[in-house]
Amino acid sequence: MSEIVRDPVVSGMFYPADRDELRRMVEGFLAAVPARDGPSPKAIVAPHAGYVYSGSIAAHAYACVQPDSIRRVVLLGPAHRVWLEGVGASSASAWRTPLGDVPVEAPPGLPILDAAHAEEHSLEVQLPFLQVVLNDFTLIPLVVGHASKEEISDILDSLWGGDETLIVISSDLSHYEDYETANRMDSAASQAIVNLDPNGLDAENACGRVPICGLLHLAKQKGMRAKLIDLRNSGDTAGSRDQVVGYGAYAFYE
Repeated sequence: MSEIVRDPVVSGMFYPADRDELRRMVEGFLAAVPARDGPSPKAIVAPHAGYVYSGSIAAHAYACVQPDSIRRVVLLGPAHRVWLEGVGASSASAWRTPLGDVPVEAPPGLPILDAAHAEEHSLEVQLPFLQVVLNDFTLIPLVVGHASKEEISDILDSLWGGDETLIVISSDLSHYEDYETANRMDSAASQAIVNLDPNGLDAENACGRVPICGLLHLAKQKGMRAKLIDLRNSGDTAGSRDQVVGYGAYAFYE
């Protein structure tokens, strides 16, 4: 039986299709982040827009990660292209980016929904950052549709692991508001995330609200703390301030 490889669908659009150009871009974003001491987070939240818009913010989340012990990444992102109930895993044996192939693991008990992954960008755009920051690792990519925070919390808990496992949630914040309105909305969403308060988020202020709320629910149960690392929007990076998209980077510590 031949192995299935998921090819990239947004390379050349959200990020460079050329391997060397992509690596230089990601390394440049990471190099611009001030050095931080301290433990590696158990989980991070990072944005998933085109790199010219959100790459510098995502880099702040990934720069917190200490790669030495991490061998597995559980990656959750919202479904933008299809409607689905619950979460969907991938049947692919590997996901490909211009930087190479990442081996994929399908957790038992979760449905395979390749159609939900086929055109989805929210997970794919995280991979080049993971490939640059980490050493060898396996990936559990889960696309998230309609689900309760308890359902997502239970799935995360079952995959939590130890120091070898990093949880990554892919999400942007507010969409297509004016600059000042977006700043207010994104500040409120960030406060809810830092306070581990899933009730403070809705679909208007985070497209990845469902996986974030699952993480917040579990993090509160586990007595974790969350930290805001960076908060900006497309009007701060590469776009007009008439209509912007918000981006936040967050780290969660046990």
